[in-house]
Amino acid sequence: MKNYAPPISKNWKGRTSEDQQYIHEKIECVNLFSNPKKILSKGFGIIGYACDEGVKRNKGRVGAIHGPDRIKQTLGPMPNPLANSTSLYDFGNISCLDNNLEITQENLATSIAKILHDNCFPIGIGGGHDIAYGHYNGIKKHLGNNKSIGIINFDAHFDLRSDENRPNSGTPFYQIAKDCLAENLPFNYLCLGIREDANPKILFETAKEFNVDFIYNNDFNLQNIEAINNILDSFINKVDAIYVTIDLDGFSSAYAPGVSAASPMGFAPDIVLISLHKIIASKKLISLDLAEFNPKYDRDNQTAKLASSLIHFVLRKHKHLNINI
Repeated sequence: MKNYAPPISKNWKGRTSEDQQYIHEKIECVNLFSNPKKILSKGFGIIGYACDEGVKRNKGRVGAIHGPDRIKQTLGPMPNPLANSTSLYDFGNISCLDNNLEITQENLATSIAKILHDNCFPIGIGGGHDIAYGHYNGIKKHLGNNKSIGIINFDAHFDLRSDENRPNSGTPFYQIAKDCLAENLPFNYLCLGIREDANPKILFETAKEFNVDFIYNNDFNLQNIEAINNILDSFINKVDAIYVTIDLDGFSSAYAPGVSAASPMGFAPDIVLISLHKIIASKKLISLDLAEFNPKYDRDNQTAKLASSLIHFVLRKHKHLNINI
């Protein structure tokens, strides 16, 4: 796999201790495809998606290609929340060569399937939101067609644009929906934080066509938590496994300025953390990724720290690692 780059240990730095008090001391850098050691224990596997070709095709601000390494560098100094028996791996990055987004997504799918096969919970770090098409297909490769997959997307955008003129960062869920239709499989997709000022009318029509569940950004807040919980419960109960994808441009730019499509009108971290906690408590969460982090436009590492804190929250709360579904 020529666009696979093994992990770089120098991305992981921070304070030192004698008992792995920090993530950079806990993490193990392992070549996913020629690892000299066998993955023996359940754990978390971080895989970078160093690609912003989809953002470029979608006329967004390029720079997300540098997101994975910056997030790793920000995550490393944070406290280690994991038990000694739970492993944490950096499996390197999948990069986009020769502007070939499609091959990059295929190789990501292969990587995600292998991480799951190796008994690890994948954490993808983008890169554009086109990460979602590769990530979903990797889960599908692992589970097969006998298990239903529910996608929960924290995002301002549906990302249901047609891929007629080539896939991009705005097309992944349209592509998944088409694949499901072709294979007579259910398309279970819930969007949390949809903004009316960020989606043209045709995307709402496409969402209706594919029976997409969604919550408007104006309703995605703590004041509406009971209704949000009811929607989450209904969605979680109808699927076997859940894949969560977090588009960082769904957050208000007050929290996430370093993204491909920033806006002050996004949601806040508190409602995302509460929703994530509920999803994790269902014991159906099988995989997660974060997308659209663009270090070029970040301020004081603010967005990198937000992304790292979201990953840290999942590491801290996801005790069951229920990945052999």
